[in-house]
Order: sequence, then structure tokens, then C-alpha cells
Amino acid sequence: MINPKSPGVYIDEISTLPASIAPVATAIPAFVGYTKADTYQGETLTDKPTRITSLLEYQLIFGGPYDEKFEITLTGTVAVTTVEVNLAVPPAPDDPALSPYTMYYNLQLYFANGGGPCYIVSVGTYSDAVPFALAVGRLTAGLATVEKEDEVTLLVVPEAVSLAAADRLTVNDAMLAQCAKLQDRFAIIDAVVLGGTVAADGAGLRADVGADNLKYGAAYYPSLLTSQSYYFEDENLVIADDRGGDGLGPLDGKTLDIVLNGEDGAPVITPDKALYNNIVKALRLKFGLTLYPSSAIAGIYARVDRERGVWKAPANTGVRMVDAPAVLVTTEQQDGLNIDATSGKSINVIRRFTGKGNIVWGARTLAGNDNEWKFIPVRRLFIFVEESVKKATEFVVFEPNDANTWIRCKTMVENFLTQLWRNGALAGAKPEDAFFVKVGLGTTMTAVDILEGKLNIEIGMAAVRPAEFIILRFSHKLQES
Repeated sequence: MINPKSPGVYIDEISTLPASIAPVATAIPAFVGYTKADTYQGETLTDKPTRITSLLEYQLIFGGPYDEKFEITLTGTVAVTTVEVNLAVPPAPDDPALSPYTMYYNLQLYFANGGGPCYIVSVGTYSDAVPFALAVGRLTAGLATVEKEDEVTLLVVPEAVSLAAADRLTVNDAMLAQCAKLQDRFAIIDAVVLGGTVAADGAGLRADVGADNLKYGAAYYPSLLTSQSYYFEDENLVIADDRGGDGLGPLDGKTLDIVLNGEDGAPVITPDKALYNNIVKALRLKFGLTLYPSSAIAGIYARVDRERGVWKAPANTGVRMVDAPAVLVTTEQQDGLNIDATSGKSINVIRRFTGKGNIVWGARTLAGNDNEWKFIPVRRLFIFVEESVKKATEFVVFEPNDANTWIRCKTMVENFLTQLWRNGALAGAKPEDAFFVKVGLGTTMTAVDILEGKLNIEIGMAAVRPAEFIILRFSHKLQES
């Protein structure tokens, strides 16, 4: 308002347009786990969420995968060679045969399936000790640091599958508790393949998750046989060459690097690329890389959100960089995973269909018996709208709590929801059938509320729900002419 004190012409610009709501990002995961490096340019990154946008950036900051140690044995003759590959250091009973440090491979799977920007929380570096040590306390501590990052919308702890059952429960419950506390993120949980029946694996997952905050997470099953390979250094793989009867072959004690590049000496070892390829093939056939699906699912969330919207179920979608699910689940077996009357904890299955490939075949949250929050896209749509409106209405704090402010808020929210309705996020033939926004004295507030400084806005949305069961009814029609 202008208060002129001398003659002249004055201009007063009046704001008549309502503020707009900018949509927040919907698929920004935080990955918590072990990395090769935890310092970058002199800065310690342990328990510090670090934003990256590509696998190359991850390698630059956190390094590559764990260097697996294998032992190669050649038998037969130089002309006809049989290749056998084993672990260089056989594990003790009940210890993992290969390292549980899979963060790098999971990031590969995430970006291959459409993932974009994400956060990495390193909880420590790789250890060469056997058995490999994954500390549940380190994972939960790293998970706690993600609370400070407002941009994060998804939580993924891919290495939790290598923990003991009680520790998996601790990590999973910590993820769900954080999502419920902040109300702006969603947890993706892996159902562990225990080696028994599908029903037993389902029961295992339901034991790995507590009874609280189930609407803020989803579980996926089974693990996936990927097209990736374990990383190894050619110069670290020593060959035991048993060719030639009682005598040792020329490559005994040499490394795989020498097979590929040759070595000067007496006798001269020339490169043998055919043998090298056979060794690598044998290694990858015996030690194929199996990963759990949480990182791939996070990438699919990002891809579906980008191409369709957060209201589209991230299902009936192909999983990239995967040869097949580790367990082929039938329709009858999935019945017990998708719906469980006792616990209500639904488990989404990745299945292989002839002619279609590997498909995500489920879109339920862990709250499978809750009609309000049964479906993933409904839960994530509400998170998206709640966070977008929350951030956009912060300007109202300390504004006069009167009708002018109420109208500005109502108009702003209505414009935002109308755009969502036009995009197909809300059900209804007309905007008034799709949502409502209420604010005002006698509607959402009392005189006491206003005296206490409260401005209440009530928003209702008719979210679209996925067509989970397509039922076709056929009958015979009698001849009429």
C-alpha cells in the first residue's frame, strides 16, 4: 500500500493471481550399504547421504564393486582343456560363498531399469575378512541419516537380505518407521528366498516385517538371475595348470592376465584369447550374479513415474538386465503371496511369462487388507500430493488468518488437483466428482481455532485404483433366427 506525501503519480501493483503448487519429485531413492571407498577429495562420506545422477558418478565417488577371488584349474591337455572354477578361499560352513557387498551391482540394475538421481549412504568399506561382516547397527545408523534429506522419496537397503532374520526385521521396521514418521517416502523391501517352498518364503517375509506402518512399504519376490557378472581382476586370478599328466602345464602359477596378454620369458607364453574366453565363460556360468529386486523396482518406479505418472501402478512392466526370476512362481503359488488373510502382508511377485519376459506382477503395499492403502500407486499419489501442497502452502505461515488467505489457499490447491484430474490421476467425470477442498470458519475451523492460530484445510481425492483382477464373463446365447 502506497502512502504518498507529495504530489505526483504513483504505481501500486496488486497481486491477483493465486500462487501455484510445484509438484515434488516422486522417485528419488536412498540406497544404504557398503562401498569400496568412503572418502572423496579428502571428505569422509560415511553416514553422509550423497546425491548422484549416474553410475559413472557413483564409481568416481565410491569406487567399483568388490574384487572377488576365484581359483582356476585346467585339466586335460593343451589341445583339449577342461576348465574348473572355484572360490579361492572356501568359506566356512554357514558363511556366504561370495561377498554380500552388492551395492555397485544394485546401482547397475537401478539405472538399467530407468532410475535417475538418487542418494548413496556409505556405512563402511569392503572387508576382506571371512566371514564377511555386515553390521545391522551400521545399516540402521546409515538409514537414520537419510531423515535429514527432504528430497528422498524411496528407501532401499539391498544388502539387508544377507543379514540374519532378526536383523532383517530390525532394518525393515526401521525403514517403515522412518516413512511413517516423515510421511514423505516409501520403503521397498526384498522377500528372501530361503531355499524351501514359495509358501515358506512368504511366511519368512511376513516374519521379517513387523505389524506397524505397513502402508508405507511394499515387498517383492523372488531374487533375480541377472545378466551381470561378478567383478574380478585378471591379474589376481591364479591358475592351477594340471594339464600334461604328471607334469604341470605352462600356465601353472600364472594369472588370467597372462592368458590374455602373454608373457615374455623362457618358455614364452603367448596370448590365448580362446582359452581366456572359455575361462571367463566357465566362471560366469558357475557364479552367475543373483540379486534381489528392490533396486530394479526403484528404477521401475522412476521410469513409470516419468512416463505415466505416480498414479500409474508400477506393474505389468518388464524388468531389464534380468535373465529370469530365481524362482518360477505359478498362479496358484502367487495366490498365497498376494493375499494373506492372517497378516494382511501382501508380497508382489516378479514372474516370467512366455513371449513377454520378466514382468512385475503385483502392485500392493504390505497393508494388503487395508482398502484405503492397499495399492502402491494410491499410497504414493497421496504422498506426492501431501508433500507438494505442504511445501507450497508454507508461505501462508504468519499470514492473516482471514477469508482472503483462505480463498488463496483453496484456489491454489483446486488448480493443482484439477491438473492432476486432467492428467488421469483422479477418478470422476467432473472435477467436483474427483476432489474437494474445504477451508473457512464454520467449515473446517472454529473461532477458537482461529484464536489459536490454526488454519485447517480439508482435501479429499478420489484416487484411481489399478484394475488388479480382470474378470471376463462369457455365456452361451441361444439362436434367435
